[in-house]
Amino acid sequence: MQTYVVHASHAGLLAALVLASGCAPVQTPPANQPAAEAPPLQTAVLLPAAPKPGSARYEADRQVFRATRKLEGTPRWELAQHDVDYATPVLMDDFSCAMGVPLDAQRLPRLTALVDLTSTAADKSTGPAKQANQRQRPFLIDQGAVCQPTEQLAKSFDYPSGHATRGWAVGLVLAELAPDRASDLLLRSRAFADSRVVCGAHNLSAIEAGAMNGAAVVATLRTSQAFQAQLSAARAELAPYRQATPSNAGPQCAAEKALIEPTPY
Repeated sequence: MQTYVVHASHAGLLAALVLASGCAPVQTPPANQPAAEAPPLQTAVLLPAAPKPGSARYEADRQVFRATRKLEGTPRWELAQHDVDYATPVLMDDFSCAMGVPLDAQRLPRLTALVDLTSTAADKSTGPAKQANQRQRPFLIDQGAVCQPTEQLAKSFDYPSGHATRGWAVGLVLAELAPDRASDLLLRSRAFADSRVVCGAHNLSAIEAGAMNGAAVVATLRTSQAFQAQLSAARAELAPYRQATPSNAGPQCAAEKALIEPTPY
């Protein structure tokens, strides 16, 4: 498979930087006083503006979309089709190879609740920035195959990618629960975002913004006592589950990693 390099993707670095602590010390509320909830993220302010027509980044997005249409029908295209579905049990299964054990939603109710909470927060965060930028999806600018029906996609905006935001947010939370698997988990986050470019549903700049947005969502969630309680409960559930559950390492997971390591653009 030929790799198309348009410009260096700095999504992983952005994710790490956004998670860094702020300068002001955290004030711990008294025991009888609940912590104040963090205000909603101002994603339209936080994220850089979407590329404008005629700019170098805008044309780079178009080049990536056109170049990646040749992936139609390949195994990477099939994975992109699979990644369209982000229902919580499916999303957990997507991260199973990266975790090293099957993530069974039925057997991991606390982890399932945490992933669902994170996914919901990620989904809510994208609307303001999408509305502020109103960036068209790539298949509305250039012709080319898309890996999912376009009727609903065409009614919403491109930037930032909700799938990428969700994938990075969930991967970051899972990496906090299993730091020994962080590299594999965050690789799957990147692949989940890359799938939107392969699919033709999003521009490359939109998934890069989604990585930044996902990291910001997690940083905000971590200020919530309710989230911290769910994180602790999921950690206590996942650790013994990983010890007791046989590894899923094998040809299928090895093939998945080999497929997602190269960037498809």
